[in-house]
Amino acid sequence: LSSSGRSPTSDLNMALHECMAALDLFLNNKFSDALASLQAKTKDSMYHALTYATILEMQAMMTFDPQDILNAGNTMKEAQATCQKFRKKSTVADSINNLVHRQSLEHFTEEEIHAEICYAECLLQRAALTFLQDENMVSFIKGGIKVRNSYQTYRELDSLIQSPHYVKGENHLHFEGGVKLGVGAFNLTLSMFPARILRLLEFVGFSGNKEHGLLQLQEGASSYSFRSVLCTMLLLCYHTFMTFVLGTGKGNIEEAERLLKPYLARYPKGAIFLFFAGRIETLKGNIDAAVNRYEECCEAQQYWKQFHHMCYWELMWCFTYKRQWKMAFFYADLLSKENTWSKATYIYMKAAYLSMFGPDDCSPFGDSEVELFRIVPSLKLKIAGKSLPTEKFAIRKARRYLSSNPIPLPVPPLEMMYIWNGYAVIGKCPNLTEGMLETLIEAEEALARSSGNQ
Repeated sequence: LSSSGRSPTSDLNMALHECMAALDLFLNNKFSDALASLQAKTKDSMYHALTYATILEMQAMMTFDPQDILNAGNTMKEAQATCQKFRKKSTVADSINNLVHRQSLEHFTEEEIHAEICYAECLLQRAALTFLQDENMVSFIKGGIKVRNSYQTYRELDSLIQSPHYVKGENHLHFEGGVKLGVGAFNLTLSMFPARILRLLEFVGFSGNKEHGLLQLQEGASSYSFRSVLCTMLLLCYHTFMTFVLGTGKGNIEEAERLLKPYLARYPKGAIFLFFAGRIETLKGNIDAAVNRYEECCEAQQYWKQFHHMCYWELMWCFTYKRQWKMAFFYADLLSKENTWSKATYIYMKAAYLSMFGPDDCSPFGDSEVELFRIVPSLKLKIAGKSLPTEKFAIRKARRYLSSNPIPLPVPPLEMMYIWNGYAVIGKCPNLTEGMLETLIEAEEALARSSGNQ
């Protein structure tokens, strides 16, 4: 029996039940209630510790605030220590190798198996925070080691599930869901790397099979487990954002709608799901419907402004597609003042929209497009020692304004829209396509006139 007087299995049952209840609060926008319900047991329960730290990590990922990242990293380290208490006192490779090749499972309890999956999740999430926290190579190597160890653990646990000697415990679905989340996430993410990098990663033991990754996540999403919603959210990210922005393939919008439907029915005001509903409408070319969804998302909760910032970014692009430059400027301005993801990009977009204003339009807040373009290079950010591609592009374009006699960019918002694959959206709407063509023709005529005057 555990110190609580209950068996480890009943403790595990109770922990999973309470953490799923906390997750339900989180998905209903009751973020502080979710954290409060978990905090008391973070030192004694691996699932409480992991769930609590995961929510803080999500917040840190959305704010990019150094203090939030530091706090989340420390909390995740503590969660990892809590998970360590429940692990079998030997290496995971040795333990699971014994399991796979022996008939008896008496030396490896269900609680210890769950501790391995929770430990692997902590490692992976700590690695992500390590990449964000510092730019130096030492941090990059530390993060890489954590990723490698996490990946190896997931592989071993996946082998365990396939073993004929493995006996399913009472909470097997939750354990299996964790394995599918990890194996699926690794394969899907690695498959999106450039081929030359993927070959190098495969050489050192990683694998990036997109179809296998998608299948694992689909199976994880369709089961009723603690991690099913995480599998669903990762698939929604892939279908509505990653494939679209990275240009690695076409996302399956119908599949995204199918995945989202039950969650939107259960959490009609859930900010996360309203955001994905907006993304789906955007990709279908229903820009007005998308705007409504993003506005709903902002109205649904006020606790985490970071959800608002995600919507502001999308709203900025929606109004760009509609050529409503003042509204697009408004959201770029909000982001530049409230969010720290990429100040260089936000300031660049503010300047870009100002450049599209007509001669009779009053420049809001007295901003000067030339002055804004000139400060873009000073705002460069690095993640895992690398500059963001969108910032590299913005800085390169902004250099034209550094001279005393700057050469204006003809249609800077449309260039950045190309970088973010926005033409795939307007291509579904003849009226938006025609409007954008009209803007390009006007810019071309203006260039011809300026050349003729020189």
